Amino acid sequence: AKGKNNLILNTYLGLNQNGKVQVEYIWIGGNGELRSKTRTLPRVVNSLKDISAWNYDGSSTDQATGDNSEVYLVPVKFVKDPFRGGDNLLCMCETLNAKTMQPLLTNHRRAACKIFESKAVKEEETWYGIEQEYTLFGAYNKTPLGFPQNGFPAPQGPYYCSVGSNLAIGRQIAEAHYRACLYAGLDISGINAEVMPGQWEFQVGPCIGIDSGDQLWLARYILQRVAEDFNATVSYEPKPVSGDWNGAGAHTNYSTKSMRADGGYTAIIDAIQKMEKMHAEHMCVYGLDNKKRLTGKHETANWQTFKYGVADRGASIRIPRQSELEKKGYFEDRRPAANCDPYQVTSIIAKTTLLDAIYPTENIESGDAALDSDDEASVPLQSVE
Repeated sequence: AKGKNNLILNTYLGLNQNGKVQVEYIWIGGNGELRSKTRTLPRVVNSLKDISAWNYDGSSTDQATGDNSEVYLVPVKFVKDPFRGGDNLLCMCETLNAKTMQPLLTNHRRAACKIFESKAVKEEETWYGIEQEYTLFGAYNKTPLGFPQNGFPAPQGPYYCSVGSNLAIGRQIAEAHYRACLYAGLDISGINAEVMPGQWEFQVGPCIGIDSGDQLWLARYILQRVAEDFNATVSYEPKPVSGDWNGAGAHTNYSTKSMRADGGYTAIIDAIQKMEKMHAEHMCVYGLDNKKRLTGKHETANWQTFKYGVADRGASIRIPRQSELEKKGYFEDRRPAANCDPYQVTSIIAKTTLLDAIYPTENIESGDAALDSDDEASVPLQSVE
């Protein structure tokens, strides 16, 4: 590709940095996309306190107006940088209004932290394992890898957990991402080819509380950077190809201390029944265009209904057979879309199951746009006035 030569690049990356460290500041932009830029720090980083706050031009990310454009970056978690190596780092950041120091509308981490820091939630040690599905496209193609430019490949069926160059399409990207996440120190627990050609999944967890969202966003960033090297792009669209093809989700596995203890099956059922009452509210934050995916087909429950069952992949929430047999364990919320914000998903699950949250009706009405982009819904512009 033009402007790319990894062999020559590696020559420069091997040069001595003279004790300086490069830190990649990563944040969520105004439309839920990842953004980043690099800063040189004078010495090796030993703790989060060693990474200073920074700012960026929010008018270029749909998060501020041009006459008052600065958005404040607050570092929250850092990991080793698998692209630059050495002592260099990737750092996830929160975004704040530079004047009021309040979180931007797109910063859902701050609200999630309040939930995870509450006594009832902390005592239950909430564990999350998120199964992030994604679809690979060529850099300038409108069809997924493995799809012909005109028409469709063979029907889905042989691609899931497949072996073979005609089936496991994009394996090198998935493998490179897997190893890069391990190098970074993320709790990536596995990968597999998914049901549609060009579609893959990686799992992050188990992670406790807010760390689940931090790690998933960092893993997403690493995936998109890896894809750059293969001249590919990553789509988290819930329904990347219309028709008889599976969508892409972010199935969220969840447990509490009570669920994991002997006899915890009662706590599992109790939590699911609470979530049933709040189904509409959860759907409002489970991803844009999720209606297109949750049709009742292709291993989903219809977005308008709620049902749970043991080993049922057509349910809203699946209880693993092992949890039923052992009468303890966890459950899987299959409703979140691949493009969801994990801070919102993990925190609303904890809020509903442990804080007995009751959400006002107006939140349902305003949040319903999150289900379908056809309603011309958009993230409101955040001024830093």
